[in-house]
Amino acid sequence: MAAENLVKKIHDFEQSIWLDFIDRKIMDTGDMQKLIDVDGVRGLTSNPAIFEKAISSGTDYDEDIKKLALEGKSNEDIFYGVAVADIQRAADLFLSVYDEEVRGADGYVSLEVSPFLARDTQGTIEQARVLWKAVDRRNVMIKIPGTAEGLAAIRQCISEGMNINVTLLFGLARYEAVAEAYISGLEDRVKAGHPIDSIASVASFFLSRIDVLVDPMLDEKGLGDQKGEVAIALAKQSYAIYKTVFGSDRFKKLEEQGAKPQRLLWASTSSKNPAFSDVKYVEALIGPKTVNTVPMETLEAFRDHGQPDSRLESNMEGVNQLLDKLAEVGIDLDAVSQQLEDEGIEKFNKPYEKLLEAIDKQKEKSLASA
Repeated sequence: MAAENLVKKIHDFEQSIWLDFIDRKIMDTGDMQKLIDVDGVRGLTSNPAIFEKAISSGTDYDEDIKKLALEGKSNEDIFYGVAVADIQRAADLFLSVYDEEVRGADGYVSLEVSPFLARDTQGTIEQARVLWKAVDRRNVMIKIPGTAEGLAAIRQCISEGMNINVTLLFGLARYEAVAEAYISGLEDRVKAGHPIDSIASVASFFLSRIDVLVDPMLDEKGLGDQKGEVAIALAKQSYAIYKTVFGSDRFKKLEEQGAKPQRLLWASTSSKNPAFSDVKYVEALIGPKTVNTVPMETLEAFRDHGQPDSRLESNMEGVNQLLDKLAEVGIDLDAVSQQLEDEGIEKFNKPYEKLLEAIDKQKEKSLASA
């Protein structure tokens, strides 16, 4: 008898595994379909850095770039032209998951607004509308950063009936504000007389980057034995908030009209510290009604030696003690989350700039040979 697939087993604990990766090769070879069928992968996320690698590392996109360049498109329009085509194709591959018995529980594919718009509410709303219309798939999510400026954009886009993946969350206060924006957006839509039963959203809480920043602080404060535990503690605490918010009477009224809770999604789940297990952040946060988006290497590692079990609500007493201890020794997690948000925007801006430069070079070459 074939051994049980360890990635697929995560779904037994009501968590969905999404893939944090896209390129044309994985779709052309049938490997994406295999991940859906064999590993039970139930969705996909992308970001500028992923597309930059895909476009810069081969010739798969050259013909499309040339065609769009000859049409006189800007570098950014060329990027979104090729990205939208990939996202449409991936969305079609995941449609069978989306159409399963519990309609709309999974099967989503995410495309991000330009990272240059992270501090621009109106610009974000306008681009989200353009991308939503361009992809034109029920199972697409538009990614919007959960910055202070992003909150109003999230609310507005939800009120217009878009599926939204809120990205770049590092702190509990901002997570609560994002859940509030989602619920308010649904309420706005109900007031306007529109249905809310087909809208889905996830709130993407980023993990390993928190520990990269906080672990040296723990050493300084004599708490070195807690290294690698702060991000998990914050994630577990965010799940407690999720259960309170989406178990409230306020949300129940929306649920009666078909609203779905905005699920927490664990992102940045590859271990950055070689001293940690390469499946540390996946194993620790398996739990009901959540999503974990993993890069290919982490998925392969879990398939090889992961230990699936529901751990998301284990040791909550220890979690609360750790977070209290950090406050006592003067580690300000709000300041940490703001620093990580600022750095996160920069980390997406750089590959995006690099991507636009690569497109520009390709465009020039195409126009010269035309």
